[in-house]
Amino acid sequence: MRRRTRHRRALLPAFAVTALLLAAGCSSSAPHAEQPASGHGQDVRAAEGPADHQLTVAAAPTPAATATATAGPAGSGRRAHKTKLSISSYDSRTRRAVLSKGQSASGTSQSPSASAAPSAGPSATPSAGSSPTASAAPHQAAVGDVIASAPAPGAPHGLLAKVTKVIGETDRGTEVQTEPAALNALLGDDTAKGTVPVDPSSFTVDKLLPDVKVSWSKAGDVHLGPKGATVPLGSLRLDVGTSVATPKDAPVSAAASLSGFVQVAPQVDFTYGGSGTDASPGSAYLGVSGDWTSGWAFKGRAAATTATPLRIPFAKLHADPVLQVGPVPVVVNLDLTCYLQISADGHVTVDVQQSLRGDFKAGGTFAPTKGWTPVSSADMKSTPVHASLATAGSVKTALGAEASVGLYGTVGVTADLAPYLRGEASGTVTADSGTGGVQAKGDWAAYGGVDLSGTLRLQLSIFGTPVLQRSIPLGSLHREWKLAGGSLSS
Repeated sequence: MRRRTRHRRALLPAFAVTALLLAAGCSSSAPHAEQPASGHGQDVRAAEGPADHQLTVAAAPTPAATATATAGPAGSGRRAHKTKLSISSYDSRTRRAVLSKGQSASGTSQSPSASAAPSAGPSATPSAGSSPTASAAPHQAAVGDVIASAPAPGAPHGLLAKVTKVIGETDRGTEVQTEPAALNALLGDDTAKGTVPVDPSSFTVDKLLPDVKVSWSKAGDVHLGPKGATVPLGSLRLDVGTSVATPKDAPVSAAASLSGFVQVAPQVDFTYGGSGTDASPGSAYLGVSGDWTSGWAFKGRAAATTATPLRIPFAKLHADPVLQVGPVPVVVNLDLTCYLQISADGHVTVDVQQSLRGDFKAGGTFAPTKGWTPVSSADMKSTPVHASLATAGSVKTALGAEASVGLYGTVGVTADLAPYLRGEASGTVTADSGTGGVQAKGDWAAYGGVDLSGTLRLQLSIFGTPVLQRSIPLGSLHREWKLAGGSLSS
């Protein structure tokens, strides 16, 4: 994979916050419908799918293998099938696309549609660099066709669209007008379920702080950042360190610093339960889950207040993994922002380290009787390596990640996972100006915890479900446990 470098940005031939992806498939209203007419593509579900129409969900092996898939209008009997058509260009503003001419999946240079739709006439405003021309060759699409494509020129997050008008032939292919489509137009009565890890090499990483190091590993390829870092297969690790502002009256010895690492192996969870009675899915699920490991250390006295926590993003990551479900390429969009966060009252001096390991899940599930409902869980355990607090006060530090998962460029689920470490000390501190001595009496304690929150977005209607009238909070998951404690005395 090509690698580009520039100030504060690094492109990984592998990013694996692995997280991500999921699936979609083909559709049919008649389980034993006739095979498509010659030259109109191969019905992959009929040829490859199990008898119960349970579609296999897997990561697409190569970009060339994903190509595109098309299906005819509802009731046409033309189920989703592979085709060698490709999106030569797409204009997201006008929603016009140009389909390049090529061989169909069955090896015949024909339209994937049951019949070639007559041209709607030359476009008054043809695409830049091409002009519709009269041609006796059949068009590459017909009105009503639904097209699913992997990332393509003008559609970097993939394309799922319905042809509403065939404008005409150009020197690059057939120009068509499109509108957004839904997955159930391709999946129909089929079902699909899968959890697919995100290839670490498919992510780009924007470094937002200078001292960020990236490590990852996948089968047959390893990229190590910090010396001595060990990264499990299929995982991505980010190491970071930064200084934190201290109160104006803090002694030099209270200079604050925050450092740590986060290691994630995210994956996308997807379920489609076939058509329901009202043509929407009988069930659906979209979410992100995965293994999480992190460790961080905070030392010193911070100036940040508890009312306004200091949030420091240190890396942004993005990937568009393609999932092959039957003949259909389903494009998942995954974004992750890793951050450090600290809140404190400016009084307590802290020296704390901890490590944390576990897993998490955040997403939304659909049922006809309940609509969309949130799903969130986190099972994490931490171990303090070192913990101590001096003087009375409180501090809380977190090393977390904001994640969003969507399909074909639409965000469906956002989640904020924030494992944290909290310390507090109570009691009295007295100073003797004559002797310069300080006496402290009281107790202190350090706690580990995790917060998980998020939102289901309106764009989940891409499944073909009823449009949400509002965004739905995932709900706040909060867990905390004691790590260490002691007494303040001097």
